[in-house]
Amino acid sequence: MDIVLRATAIFFSLYLLVRMLGKRELAQLTPFELIVLVVMGDLIQQGVTHNDFSILAALLAIATFAFWASAMSWATYLSRRAERLLDGEPRVVVRHGQILRRNLRRDRLTTAEIESEMRLAGIAHLSEVDWGIVEPHGRISFIKKKEDGDESRQRDAEKRTS
Repeated sequence: MDIVLRATAIFFSLYLLVRMLGKRELAQLTPFELIVLVVMGDLIQQGVTHNDFSILAALLAIATFAFWASAMSWATYLSRRAERLLDGEPRVVVRHGQILRRNLRRDRLTTAEIESEMRLAGIAHLSEVDWGIVEPHGRISFIKKKEDGDESRQRDAEKRTS
């Protein structure tokens, strides 16, 4: 029972730590951060099993982590409120070609990071972006502005199919 309580405490401590780190930090790990995560795994194991190296202790710890991960997954699936609380919400960082600096500060993003993600999405200029959104899991989605020619072409295509 001690292992289940320890695993539960560490699971929720890790969850809070990950939430405090922010979306973007976890979306792009540096090699050093990856090493830190591996070392943390060993430290967590020591804290959970408390020098009990039996197979039963390992299975209890793994089952406890799996239970809480599954419970949180089901909670976010069943409840929109739980989803907002546990996963977070998307945040608009670019609106109609303008960077929303206040929202950048909340996610600790720089203009250079936004521009880099735009280039990766095949967007050359900020003026081409209608919306830029940091998704709950750290990725940035961009919606390009519609060009006047695009709208007229779409209407022409709709008329032909009617």
